[in-house]
Amino acid sequence: MAPKSRAPATTPSTTAPTTTTASTPAKSSKSGSSSAPQDILTGIWNNYVNKTPSRVKLLDTFMAFLVVVGALQFLYCIIVGNFPFNAFLSGFSATVGQFVLTASLRMQTNPENSKEFEGTSHERAFADFVLGSFLLHFFCVNFIN
Repeated sequence: MAPKSRAPATTPSTTAPTTTTASTPAKSSKSGSSSAPQDILTGIWNNYVNKTPSRVKLLDTFMAFLVVVGALQFLYCIIVGNFPFNAFLSGFSATVGQFVLTASLRMQTNPENSKEFEGTSHERAFADFVLGSFLLHFFCVNFIN
């Protein structure tokens, strides 16, 4: 995007500026809206709760669960060890892969993205998700031995 053109600077006048004795209150740097971090987060949360469809919220909950499971697997690997490394690698990659597949499903079924996925129905997106999940878990189970 091209930068906006600026108006030419005005030339200084030869007359001296007049000063007034009445004091005016200084304007606040805030433009009426609160910008405290807590207020911003509350606004984001309220917008999410009020405007997000329940299907998308369900997918978000599942994605949060996958993040917790992945973090627990990684923490277990750090604390206890990763003796059967292929089992850890398989479980962790299954978690990450399922997260990616769920994110893809969320993008395709979100009503706000309907223009980007006009040719894909919700049923087709879910079928792709299920097929991808089967393939992912098939390879992960075979990787464990």
